[in-house]
Amino acid sequence: MKKKFVWVACLVALAGCGDNSKETSIQGDIKGLGNDTIYLYGADGNYERIDTIIAKEGKFDHTVQIDTTTSAILLFNHTTQVPVFLNKKENIKIQGSTDALEFLTFEGGAANEEYSAFQQTLKGLGKPSEKVWQEKAEEFIRSHHTSPVSIYLLNTYFVQQTNPDYTKIDTLIELMSGTLQDNPVIEQIKESLSKAKNVAVGRTAPYFSLPNAKKEMITRTGEFKDKFLLIHFWASWNEQSTEANAKLRKINRAYKKNKDFGMLGISFDVNRKAWKEAIKQDTLTWQQVCDFNGILSDIANQYAIQSIPTNVLIKPNGQIAAWNVSDEDIKRIVAKKDAN
Repeated sequence: MKKKFVWVACLVALAGCGDNSKETSIQGDIKGLGNDTIYLYGADGNYERIDTIIAKEGKFDHTVQIDTTTSAILLFNHTTQVPVFLNKKENIKIQGSTDALEFLTFEGGAANEEYSAFQQTLKGLGKPSEKVWQEKAEEFIRSHHTSPVSIYLLNTYFVQQTNPDYTKIDTLIELMSGTLQDNPVIEQIKESLSKAKNVAVGRTAPYFSLPNAKKEMITRTGEFKDKFLLIHFWASWNEQSTEANAKLRKINRAYKKNKDFGMLGISFDVNRKAWKEAIKQDTLTWQQVCDFNGILSDIANQYAIQSIPTNVLIKPNGQIAAWNVSDEDIKRIVAKKDAN
C-alpha cells in the first residue's frame, strides 16, 4: 500500500503536569519491540502534542493528560501507524507482536476495543484486497454511528484512496451522529474532498509554475503546450517512488520521440541535495521540478495529493484525462487522440 500523507497539524509541546483526574494510562507488552521509542501524536486536533514513549524489553507504561475523547496515533519503527482512542481516566492495555502490529489487541475504552475487534475479524482473511477492506470498513461504519473508530476507517479506507468515491464518502458521513460530524477530522475530510472534486477527471488541470534544477520556471502551458502531459508526484524520501520511477523510465523510453507527449516530475522534497541525488540515482532524464516546501507545497494542495507516488495525465486541451495511469492507459488515451 502506498505511504499516505498524514494530513494532521501536530504541534510539539512539553507534557506538563496536570489534574490527575484527567490522566489516561497506556500500557503495552509487545513481543519483538525490545528497547525502542514509540511516538504518540494527535490525529483529530484535540490532542496537539507529540509524546515519546520509551519501551524496555517490549514493555511500556505512559500517562497522558486528556480533557475529552480524542483520536491519536502510535508510530512504531518510524513507519507503522496504529490508532489509539483516548479518554480521561481510562487505562488502556496493548498486547501483540511486532510481526503483526496491525493486529494488536486493546483493552480499555470502548473505541479501542471496537477497533481491536474490527482488526481481528480481518486477521483470518489472510491478505484481503482493498475492496474487501472497504466492505468491512463500511459494515462497521453503518453499525457504529457514534464511534470515533468510524472516522478513522472512513479516512483510511475511503478518503485516502487513489480515486475516492465521493458519493460513498458523503453517504457514510451522513450516517454519523452529530457529535462525530463536528469532529475536526470530518471537517478536514470535507475540505479535502471539495479540493479533490476540483481535479477530477474532465476538470481543467490547475496552473503551476515551478523551478527545475537550473532554477528555470516550468509551466504546463510552456514547453508542454498542446501535448499530453504525464505529471508524476514523488519524493526522494518515499521508498515507493523508486519503484514508480523505474516504471516511468520505460514510459519515457517509449514516448520520448513522440512530439505530442511530455513528462514532468514534481517532487515534495525539502532537501535540494537529496532531490538531485535521487534524480541521478533513478536516472530521471525527463523534466524535474521542486519548490522544496515538501507536502506543504501549493501544488500538493492544488492537485489534492493524498499519497505518493501519484501521477496524473493531462490532455493537450488542459483537461485531466486520468489519475494513476499505467503504460497501457497511456497507449489507449493517446491512441484515441491519434484516431480522431
